Amino acid sequence: MTREEKQAFVAEMRDRLSRTEAIFLTDFTGLNVQAMTSLRREVKKVDGEFLVVKNRLLRRAMAETDMPDVSSYLTGPTGVVFSDESVVGAARVVVDFAKENDDRPVFKVGVLETNVLEPEDIVRVSRLPSREELLSEIAGALGGPMSALVAALSGKTQEMAGLIDALREALESQGSGS
Repeated sequence: MTREEKQAFVAEMRDRLSRTEAIFLTDFTGLNVQAMTSLRREVKKVDGEFLVVKNRLLRRAMAETDMPDVSSYLTGPTGVVFSDESVVGAARVVVDFAKENDDRPVFKVGVLETNVLEPEDIVRVSRLPSREELLSEIAGALGGPMSALVAALSGKTQEMAGLIDALREALESQGSGS
């Protein structure tokens, strides 16, 4: 890479880091090109991105952001998982991928907004329900009481209609009996 290309990469990486909700640094040692391509594809499905980066350039880009200093983890081969939409989904993809690929890649560290996540924290994040799952649980929890309310109001409405019919019949029988 020329000096200009490196500067452009750092600027682009700085911009990318400022836009992302979370990043996970991984060591991808032991993964072949086919596996890496498969991982990239899976991460992309959850609106994330997996990039192999030069530690020195990533260190420069991160130094120019508000992210916590994780430069001590920038050793050896480093792959970065960017998560823009679904932090849980991106973490889950990497954890599931590692299960199928001899525990590769290995998490080095993660950053969620301004919090540093150790590898075990990232695994815990991957086990959380996704946003969509949480929303459906909330909808289900709210739907139960709403259904009960509708049923109760419907029952009272039918009961009221029955009382009105009974009153009408009573008035008609009094009117014809007088």
